[in-house]
Amino acid sequence: GKPFGNGLPLAAVVTTSKIASAFKSLGVEYFNTFAGNPVSCSAGLAMLHILSTEKLQQNALQVGNYLKESFRDMQQRREIIGDIRGSGLFLGLELVKDRKTKTPAMEETSFICSVLKEKYLILTSVDGPGDNVIVIKPPMCFSKEDAIYFVRSFERVVVEDLPLAKDRLDEIGKTPT
Repeated sequence: GKPFGNGLPLAAVVTTSKIASAFKSLGVEYFNTFAGNPVSCSAGLAMLHILSTEKLQQNALQVGNYLKESFRDMQQRREIIGDIRGSGLFLGLELVKDRKTKTPAMEETSFICSVLKEKYLILTSVDGPGDNVIVIKPPMCFSKEDAIYFVRSFERVVVEDLPLAKDRLDEIGKTPT
């Protein structure tokens, strides 16, 4: 995928020996369009080196856990947070109008996403069947300091900006993501 090669055409297959053997027994060979591209291969090797030496997987786990814990704490104070899900640095915050009915807070989600971008320079996106999930997927070098800034900014938007916009949310429209 694009993130894997930072925009360069690069792919990988990760599987078990059992699955690979099943393909081999059927005469299926692994192939891809970009096999042998030396620039992409060099980028892939550099990415693996950085991933390992900078301990980015460990960072994603630790910072991701910090984010989840912080949003779970915030969930106790802010009714709009219905659910927090995900793993590592790929998280989703489901925003609801009512926790019991789980009515999607579509307009609020769009507004929060927009204000995070415009006021705090934080990029998120909106997803989910009800367009009510803030998607958090920062780069793997995202630090605990970055996470603290994100969590504080998110809560400020919910506490300070959202109440001021409540009467005009339906006029704001959907955030394009």
